[in-house]
Amino acid sequence: MIRTPLRPLARILEARAKGENPDAIERENIRIRHEQMRDRARKRAEGRLLVLGVMFTCAFAVIGGRMGVLAHSEPAEPRTSVAGAQILAQRADIVDRKGRILATNFETHSLYAQPPQMIEPERAARELAKIFPDLKEERLLKDFTGKRKFLWVKKKLSPEQKQAVHDIGEPGLLFGPREMRLYPNGKLAAHVLGGASFGREGVHAAEVIGVAGIEKFFDERLRNPALGHKPLELSLDLSVQAATEQVLHGGMSLMNAKGAAAVLMDVKTGEVISIASLPDFDPNDRPRPPTTGNPSDSPLFNRAVQGVYELGSTFKIFAVAQAMELGLVSPETMIDTKGPLRWGKYRIRDFRNYGSELSTTKVIVKSSNIGTARIAQMIGATRQQQFLESLGFFEPTPLEIVEAEGGKPLLPPNWSELSTMTISYGHGLSSSPLHLAAGYATLANGGNRVVPTLLKQEGPATGPRVLSRASAQKSLTMLRKVVSEGTASFGEVPGYAVGGKTGTADKPKERGGGYYDDKVIATFASVFPAHDPKYVLVVTLDEPVETSGDEPRRTAGWTAVPVAAEIIRRIAPLLGLRPEIEPGELAGITLTSN
Repeated sequence: MIRTPLRPLARILEARAKGENPDAIERENIRIRHEQMRDRARKRAEGRLLVLGVMFTCAFAVIGGRMGVLAHSEPAEPRTSVAGAQILAQRADIVDRKGRILATNFETHSLYAQPPQMIEPERAARELAKIFPDLKEERLLKDFTGKRKFLWVKKKLSPEQKQAVHDIGEPGLLFGPREMRLYPNGKLAAHVLGGASFGREGVHAAEVIGVAGIEKFFDERLRNPALGHKPLELSLDLSVQAATEQVLHGGMSLMNAKGAAAVLMDVKTGEVISIASLPDFDPNDRPRPPTTGNPSDSPLFNRAVQGVYELGSTFKIFAVAQAMELGLVSPETMIDTKGPLRWGKYRIRDFRNYGSELSTTKVIVKSSNIGTARIAQMIGATRQQQFLESLGFFEPTPLEIVEAEGGKPLLPPNWSELSTMTISYGHGLSSSPLHLAAGYATLANGGNRVVPTLLKQEGPATGPRVLSRASAQKSLTMLRKVVSEGTASFGEVPGYAVGGKTGTADKPKERGGGYYDDKVIATFASVFPAHDPKYVLVVTLDEPVETSGDEPRRTAGWTAVPVAAEIIRRIAPLLGLRPEIEPGELAGITLTSN
């Protein structure tokens, strides 16, 4: 901007030449400059007033429009909201092999309170204590009349409870929608499913997360929105699982056992058709883990997977099968059973005197510790370790539940010749019933390693070969004779040709120092039908005692075997197995010429 001088020299000189007053020129220029400044200030003020007027017009238009919308909308109760990421509550269903629901989602409501909005906190506390007996009126009143502005009252409500709270009519008691995990079958397959709980929580939603079992193992898959429409299919059969648990519970009571476990596996696919552990719990109301005492006393403890026990004589068939595979013995080979068998200061004895020698088959049928130990001496420690490792007895089973990692077998620190002998008949190595079931499934399917799984399979899973088919078949023949002629005679189920092996092991003391004299782990590992194996069933009872006779009986033949037989009798038809006549053994045929 060019600024005009107040006393321009040209005009001053001209005014002096004419005799005029030069100061008049300066006063005139000052007047003109002030008028220009006034005009600019007025234009600036008019522009600001125009902008302010437009802004007020827009603001009033927005307010008027919002008031118009509210005037035509339905009244709604204000809700508390929390800023943050959206909580995804949807979780995929879990179903059994036939598509029947094991775990699903259920729409429910939570109850929370905003004390500043409460009108009658005393009455609200009193009525809530009547609806929810586990809530204390005094505590509620303290919370409602204190400084808190928000508190949870109940995370889950039934429809009846919600209606009862609604009838109180207290505006400070509010409901929030949410999903919860529902197990419609209650305790059934509780240790497999595990349970779920709430993770991140908001007023209008809650994150459902797995806390145990298969719910936790597949937590990411079950929470994946892309797979929410596709249920997780398990290998379990709901009907078979229910029958197994029912019979096992009855057997546990009749045999006065502290606990029980059962595993049913398909020998071709490794699918776990049913797996039970007692005592159990309801995953809809999962108890808290114990903080004191022995963990195995808790209903949360899965005896079938986490429980590692010395499983006794059920291991004998592994020693004999390996010896036959190595060509060291045949079913007819005579084994020295004179006793007791001495190794240093230790003595190995049989349950009763079986004479000076038995055939390999009779060693299994009679369950001779001495005979099995002598066979193990032929095998040797190194080869025994390799064989048991190939059967999976050195690592936890890769079952799809988080608890499986805790079921690692207990091995001897120094695998001596004595360890080799005692392990051959099930002492000195502790494993879970699931390990045992997988080992027997390997024998039953012809010698191929079987890996247990809880997921439904499309067909047989052929693992690495551990035994030849011939050795596996000879082992099955011996197991069948254990039931038809030996220690498991109560395991006979007409029409289903059960084969198996009993095992009774003294229970070790919790704090070391030897074994109990009157406490055992009784196990029966069975295969059926023995001539065409399809399933393996392992039943284990913790501290059983059968008291129907004059003296208490604790051996597996009197305790675990009858329970397993009843389970097979109940579940075989559910598995689609028809009773059939067992094929007889072919007599030797000698060809002669005419």
